Parts: sequence; C-alpha cells; structure tokens
Amino acid sequence: MKRSRFTEEQIIGILREQEAGSKTADVCRKHGVSSATFYKWKAAYGGMDVSQARKLKVLEDENARLKRLLADAMLDNAVLKEVASKNW
Repeated sequence: MKRSRFTEEQIIGILREQEAGSKTADVCRKHGVSSATFYKWKAAYGGMDVSQARKLKVLEDENARLKRLLADAMLDNAVLKEVASKNW
C-alpha cells in the first residue's frame, strides 16, 4: 500500500483548519490535496485527536500482524493434513 505523504498529525491539523472556519476548497488548495482525499480523511479521522489516531494506527498494525500469523498457521495446518492423508 502506498504511504501517504501526510502523517496522521498533519491530517488532523488540516481537518481542524477546515473546522475552524476555512473553506474546504481553500484548505485543499493550500495543502495540495484533492477534495475527495480531504473527505476520505474526514470520514476516517473526523472528530479524532492525535492520541486517538496513534492508538488506531497501533491497533491496525497489530491486527495485520495477527492476521498474518493466522494465515501462516492455517497454511501449516493444511500442509500437515495433506501429508497425513497420503497412503504410505
């Protein structure tokens, strides 16, 4: 997945700038993002503060790690079942 050029802290700062009363188009132009990107960020980070965004990132990383572990375990299990089912 492509990494964003903005950190969570910067994204939340941009959202707060718009919430403070600036027009969305002006904020997007100032920071060089499209309005679609801005609204995607607003859906993901709207109403969050920086600490909550950091916690969300940590939880997402841990969830991805656990999914990889589960996939590896399931693959190992399938291989063992296949080996055990062969007639010697």
